[in-house]
Amino acid sequence: MNERKTAIVTGASSGIGFALTKALLDQNYQVVANSRTITKTGTLTPSDSLVLVEGDIGDQQTAKEVVETAIHTFGGIDLLINNAGIFLAKPFTEYSVEDFERLIKTNVTGFFFATQYAIAQMSKQKSGHIVTISTALASQPVAGVPAALPILTKGGLHAVTKALAIEYANDGIRVNTVAAGVIDTPMHKPNEHPFLKQLHPIQRLGNTFEIVDAVMYLNSATFVTGEILHVDGGAHAGKW
Repeated sequence: MNERKTAIVTGASSGIGFALTKALLDQNYQVVANSRTITKTGTLTPSDSLVLVEGDIGDQQTAKEVVETAIHTFGGIDLLINNAGIFLAKPFTEYSVEDFERLIKTNVTGFFFATQYAIAQMSKQKSGHIVTISTALASQPVAGVPAALPILTKGGLHAVTKALAIEYANDGIRVNTVAAGVIDTPMHKPNEHPFLKQLHPIQRLGNTFEIVDAVMYLNSATFVTGEILHVDGGAHAGKW
C-alpha cells in the first residue's frame, strides 16, 4: 500500500501555486500540478512524485483529467488546493461580457468541477481536505479598489466553503479557505508595490511562504473546517 499522501494544486506554474507545489513535494507528498501552461512554463519538472496536467481548470474535461490522474497514478486524493484564480479590478459598469465569462470560468467553474470530482473520490475514502485560495477583499472591500465582479465570485467561494464543510463533515472531509491580501508574486509589477502596500494595515506585501504556512496549518488542523483564514496584514478587520 502507498503510505504517501497525494495533493492536487491548480494554478501551479507560478506564484502561490508554485510555492505550494514545492512545499508539498518537500513534505513528501505526491502532487498533480495543473495550469494552462504548466508544461510550457518549465518551472516544474515531472518526476515519480510530480505529474503535470496542462489545461484550463475552468474546462470540465480538464478538471476531470486532473482528478482522474491523481487517482490512477497515486491511488487517491488527500488534499485539493483550488489556487487557480483571476482578479480584475475596474469600475463595475465597465466590466465586459468577456470579463464576466473569464472570471466565472476560472474562479467559479474551475472550483466547482475540480471540487466536485475530488469530493466524489474523498467520499469513497472517507477522508480528504479541500483548501481554496481566495481574497480578503471578499470580506472587506477597500475604497479605491473597485473589484465588485471578482468579489462576487470569491464571496461565493467563502459561502460554499462553509456549506460543504457541513455537508461532508460526516464523510471525513474538511473544507477551508485562505483569504489572502496582496501577495508578492510576478503578477504584481514592482512599480505597483507602493500603492499595494497601503491596502493592508501592516503596510507591506505578503509573501508566498506566508500563504504556504497558512495552508499547511489548515492541513494539519484536523478539528478545523468551514474556516475562512485571513492572511492579509489585517485588512479584513475594517477601515484603517
